[in-house]
Amino acid sequence: MIVVMEPSATEENIKEVEEKVKKCGFQPHPDKGEHQTVIGVVGEGDREAALNSLGAYPGVDEVIEITKPYKLSGKEFKPEPTVVDIDGVKVGGDNFTFMAGPCSVESKEQLFEAAKAAKAGGAKMLRGGAFKPRTSPYSFQGLKEKGLKYLAEAREETGLKVVTEVMDPREVELVAKYADVLQIGARNMQNYPLLREVGKTDTPVLLKRAMTGTYREFLLAAEYIMAGGNYDVMLCIRGIRTFVQDTRYTLDLSAVPVLRELTHLPIVVDPSHSTGSWKYVPSISKAALAAGADGLLCEIHPDPKNALSDGPQSLKPENFKEMVEEMKPIAEAVGKKI
Repeated sequence: MIVVMEPSATEENIKEVEEKVKKCGFQPHPDKGEHQTVIGVVGEGDREAALNSLGAYPGVDEVIEITKPYKLSGKEFKPEPTVVDIDGVKVGGDNFTFMAGPCSVESKEQLFEAAKAAKAGGAKMLRGGAFKPRTSPYSFQGLKEKGLKYLAEAREETGLKVVTEVMDPREVELVAKYADVLQIGARNMQNYPLLREVGKTDTPVLLKRAMTGTYREFLLAAEYIMAGGNYDVMLCIRGIRTFVQDTRYTLDLSAVPVLRELTHLPIVVDPSHSTGSWKYVPSISKAALAAGADGLLCEIHPDPKNALSDGPQSLKPENFKEMVEEMKPIAEAVGKKI
């Protein structure tokens, strides 16, 4: 359920309601908007006691039962879109944000070249994997903490915010030390210990949809993070597994408008992993923007032919810059700012 407070409700009124929610066995999750506060009530508690008493508290406008299982990530909790602010870089609302960089951090030189190209092309965030989940145990697994240090240095050099993947609950603190955004990969969308751990941090999270994940499962994965107290969650569409063999995955672009109806969280599209070929990335990126996405997570590499991972799907710097320029008229047409 959610408790909608009156615009005139005081901090004391809000605290009294939160205490009553706790006494009923639930956890309160307040969202303080510009005009009024909404308190999400989640967990296992005395539902009847809460419903019968909360409405009588001073400052309470109404108490609403939420029927959907995703309480905090759903639009019933927060009808207006969430804008995640990453130290001045905003994702969501009328912003369209580019996150670009190599699939893997291979060396300091390679990363710095890619970072400078990403910034020159219009990106606000630098993506790059220091820890890499690979299908084969013999493939390049990433530079680990050395890669994280390179990412932090690239941030100092370019001013780009860093988004990088965390794979293990035991490594969340380490990765959060260097990253501005913690990425949860598709293979870990339902790694609940990991989701709970990143939910304890105050570092924004980019959550990728699993290759077989339903919309409901996707939003419930986000719910795990938000239930831990971290509301700065962005959803990333990166393709699902189908019978198609001509692309790496199948990009379910209809997920953008459908999720827009279900959640207030920002929606980012990954055109690189979904298609598996740089040739298709510009077209898919334009379609994602037109469909209402809030940003792109795409791969660029200064030398794709010699990349240690995902070279075929990586744009060259000049291709990325050209793509961004071609997308500007589309952004203007749909009311987005690049």
